[in-house]
Amino acid sequence: MSEHHHHPAGECQETDARMDRNLALEVIRATEAAAIASARLMGQGDDVAADAAAVKAMHHTLSYIDIDGVVTVGEGREGEAPALYSGQKVGSGNGTRVDLAIDALEGATIVARGGQNAVSAIAMAETGGFLDPPRCYMDKIAVGPDLPPGVVDLDAEPCDNLDALARAKGMTVQDLLVCILDRPRHEGLIGKVRACGARVMLIPDGDVSAVIATAHGGLDVGPDIYMGSGGAAEGVLAAAALKCAGGQMQGRLRLRDDATRAEAMKRGIVDFERKYTIDDMARGEVMFAATGVTPGALLQGVRRVARGIVTHSVVMRSKSGTVRFITAFHDPKRASCAKPL
Repeated sequence: MSEHHHHPAGECQETDARMDRNLALEVIRATEAAAIASARLMGQGDDVAADAAAVKAMHHTLSYIDIDGVVTVGEGREGEAPALYSGQKVGSGNGTRVDLAIDALEGATIVARGGQNAVSAIAMAETGGFLDPPRCYMDKIAVGPDLPPGVVDLDAEPCDNLDALARAKGMTVQDLLVCILDRPRHEGLIGKVRACGARVMLIPDGDVSAVIATAHGGLDVGPDIYMGSGGAAEGVLAAAALKCAGGQMQGRLRLRDDATRAEAMKRGIVDFERKYTIDDMARGEVMFAATGVTPGALLQGVRRVARGIVTHSVVMRSKSGTVRFITAFHDPKRASCAKPL
């Protein structure tokens, strides 16, 4: 396994009284297992099977990891998913008590079609650290690090945001690259961004990795800003990653009907118009791990080589700002039948 580390200037050794181990370096085994399992179905046209394979592999692998975990943001409520549902206990039950935000396979449709930017991701925080949204959309705007606080705002017009971002970056609006999910609901937004003169990157799915890519995560290229609406659970995961990698993000839940609003209230959400920041969505110390399933802007996909399987992952920790890219070789012949890769 090779590691490539990015450390901020003057970083000291990572220590913390409660989360004193970088748990993300351990749960990465679960994202790797989910990525490997779902990648087997790449291009097979079955998004349900790809998602199920990822969920099963991640749940199985987590059971061997020494955490006392509870899924806060998961694959739905109990009864909606066979595993990794909100409220489910995961891990061996020993070790640190943590809340988890999980997307065993972000981009099941991408995998089914053999597209790009599918990932398996887990974020961890101390108890009560994550916003717990109902299943709904979230309006999002995200930019990378080293920018003035509040440089962009969810409620501002796209051109005003792009003007402010361009000034802060010492660029022109025409230089900016704006990432937006390619959806009919975004036609108006896409038209406004194009009218401003900015370049547009339309993606079919995978807005977690798209948001993270605004922080570059050690990359030389990536979008300057992410705009538009996507899944609320994915918004929480992306906020956790940006908290580690650096950047700014705002989100607002789109609660479409009375049932969704009632579900939000059950979860302690009473201000339906609230504009959430990164710290509102992921409080305290946060760790994040993701493994590429298919190739993307942030991570390489699972690759099959003559003797085994190669995975590419990122592990981040908010306390230290450390971003690690990890390339791992897995030899299926040496893997125990009982224990995961």
